[in-house]
Amino acid sequence: MGLAGKLEADVAEPEILLSRGRYRARLAAGEADVAAAQSLRTLCFRTGGMDSDPYDSLCSHVLVEEKAGGTLVCCFRLLLLESGGQLAQSYAAQFYDLSPLRAFEGRMAELGRFCIRPECQDPDILRIAWGAMTGLVDGQGVQMLFGCSSFAGISAAPYQDVFALLRQRHLAPVEWRPGVKAPEVVRYAAALPQEPDAKKALQGMPPLLRTYLAMGGWVSDHAVVDRQMNTLHVFTGLETGAIPEARKRLLRAVAGGA
Repeated sequence: MGLAGKLEADVAEPEILLSRGRYRARLAAGEADVAAAQSLRTLCFRTGGMDSDPYDSLCSHVLVEEKAGGTLVCCFRLLLLESGGQLAQSYAAQFYDLSPLRAFEGRMAELGRFCIRPECQDPDILRIAWGAMTGLVDGQGVQMLFGCSSFAGISAAPYQDVFALLRQRHLAPVEWRPGVKAPEVVRYAAALPQEPDAKKALQGMPPLLRTYLAMGGWVSDHAVVDRQMNTLHVFTGLETGAIPEARKRLLRAVAGGA
């Protein structure tokens, strides 16, 4: 695909990325698959209308399904960028000043609209999704994975311990740290003097963000208030070269599973 775009082109038949246990992960094969992903996103994010935007046509969409019956249980999309110089084309650039990251020279991929069907609590779903993502990221030589990690609702009050923990342990390196661009933000790095309750923080943290941080990921020093999506979100980055070797082995073991 050109300099920015899909990790893989849509194909006539679904391309299976990973199949293990009850689930399989595959690339969307056309408009019907993208529409199914949009429907699941609408359910999960509880948007007023169908959750779709112009970025859908630029991204690769990954679907995680039950093998028996084909129920869609998880989806996400990926946008490939050749370097930080193309960050203006990303979804996150609408909300964050990404000027510091423009100097990043390696390939990047933006992970977006990650969601799991609310009634599906099987941890294998997240495992399969990350395994499929690992295969795609490895195959494309991506050196930084980034996106917006979302918290339900627009009130910061339920997430005080989460934000305090992010401020204390997980802020982006100064050289990559995004600046403020959105009109309404929560500047948690400057406004939370208390020590976090780590247990409460981990319980209140979205699973996707927990996974990012467990691999060495980092976040912006503020959260964006997104009233349209009824969420708070933080910019999240992960330099793939910084992932601990033990974690890489686990991810690649899943990614290579059958």
